[in-house]
Amino acid sequence: MSSPIPAHDLAAQGIKVDAALHWNLPTAPLVEEAVRRGEGVLAKDGPLVVKTGKHTGRSANDKFIVRDAETENTVWWGKTNKGMTPEHFAALKEDFLKHLGTKETLFVQDLYGGSQPEYRVNVRVINELAWHNLFIKTLLVRPGAEELPGFVPEYTIIDLPSFRADPERHGVRSETVIAVNLTEKLILIGGTAYAGEMKKSVFGILNYKLPVEGVMPMHCSANIGPKGDTAVFFGLSGTGKTTLSADASRTLIGDDEHGWSDTAVFNFEGGCYAKMIRLSPEAEPEIYATTKRFGTVLENVVIDMDTREIDLDDDSLAENSRGSYPIDFIPNASEKNLGPVPKNIIFLTADAYGVLPPIAKLTPDQAMYHFLSGYTARVAGTEIGVTEPTATFSTCFGAPFMPRHPSVYGNLLKERIAKGGVDCWLVNTGWTGGSYGVGHRMPIKATRALLNAALDGSLNAATFEIDPNFGFQVPQAVPGVDSAILNPRETWADKAAYDATARKLVDQFIENFSQFADHVDEGVRQAAPKAA
Repeated sequence: MSSPIPAHDLAAQGIKVDAALHWNLPTAPLVEEAVRRGEGVLAKDGPLVVKTGKHTGRSANDKFIVRDAETENTVWWGKTNKGMTPEHFAALKEDFLKHLGTKETLFVQDLYGGSQPEYRVNVRVINELAWHNLFIKTLLVRPGAEELPGFVPEYTIIDLPSFRADPERHGVRSETVIAVNLTEKLILIGGTAYAGEMKKSVFGILNYKLPVEGVMPMHCSANIGPKGDTAVFFGLSGTGKTTLSADASRTLIGDDEHGWSDTAVFNFEGGCYAKMIRLSPEAEPEIYATTKRFGTVLENVVIDMDTREIDLDDDSLAENSRGSYPIDFIPNASEKNLGPVPKNIIFLTADAYGVLPPIAKLTPDQAMYHFLSGYTARVAGTEIGVTEPTATFSTCFGAPFMPRHPSVYGNLLKERIAKGGVDCWLVNTGWTGGSYGVGHRMPIKATRALLNAALDGSLNAATFEIDPNFGFQVPQAVPGVDSAILNPRETWADKAAYDATARKLVDQFIENFSQFADHVDEGVRQAAPKAA
């Protein structure tokens, strides 16, 4: 059933196990193994449905990077990037390998992180769960069969949901741990069955590795228009990256993680990981169709065990229900998983305050300011303990995944914007007509119409006015869009309340950006909002 064992096997890595090893299984055998082992069930239309237990999102507070000579001066240490001593990692690794040795069966995949050959990284993933092995095989880039026998891993991930960390012995916070050792090129994930930890660990590797090679790593989706024009969509989980990039009129490069080199925008992954809750066949037909495909894995989606019908509207297991599927399940996905350098950059934000317009045009300095700010609302379900949207700033629209100082990524972005003459837009997919709880979510049809106008170039011909608080350009009229929603202040019944809320948000932007002020030039500092 397995592929041939590569010459550089686990023993060559110093990993000794007595388990039956399943090497590089394809999709169907992995699904069969998952069902046979009781890890999941098949839904009526073919997808594998699994539960992740108490961890239905990333355990951000349980992630650590080993602090040693390699990382001491290269990692941006703080609340997001928390250090672990080499001694604690050594104890954790010892216990991980002991636990690995107790397993009767293990699943191994050899995969690439990155689609542009000169910038990809070889990753070996060792799993105790068949469905986790299927997940990571789906999400990363799959080597050709001829490449597997000679595959040599640069990084290795050992993923053991049944492992329990010891806070005292391992220097961690709880029984859950994600420990990243950039010197040993080893990542240990234990105490959580949320599969997304694996893919984000590979993202973290590339975010550390690629800037040194002059490549801009991005937490974004990307697609290509009919004229070969690439668009990049930055945004945190729940802001619309996956939904808005899956557009039938454009070719999808990818939905979450990319690199921007001198010659291309390339997907780090070979699959998509989309939110499933309340997925609509009308608003998101391409993604909805994947829920009826064999090879899709649905996490924490409720299923009727008699009829095997799934219910995407039921959030009783998790608000953050997810589906993973190969990128070619999207009909218009790029065969090469990459495209030309971008013509447009979109910063997506789900503004919980209802202050920002549905679309605004940014100068290059404003673009860097908003990239470093990374304002959005933390949307329910993506992280444990978050149950409703709250305003937050996540630098580079992906702080949890960025090991280096944000200015490293910000300066790379500004250089590439200037070099390519890229148009930059801020798009609010959040609230209009009031703050969260009073206003309502921005209509997706309006968002798509505004995006289409930006991407086809017609929006550049619009009449703009300067937003009095943020200084960016806001269109006054766009064909096919109700002009009433373009000016956020006019959507509020209580104008005084809007003004007060806008002042509050401006103050939060200014306070947050103070940490970056010494790392940017005067033009970027002057791009800060100013209360009207």
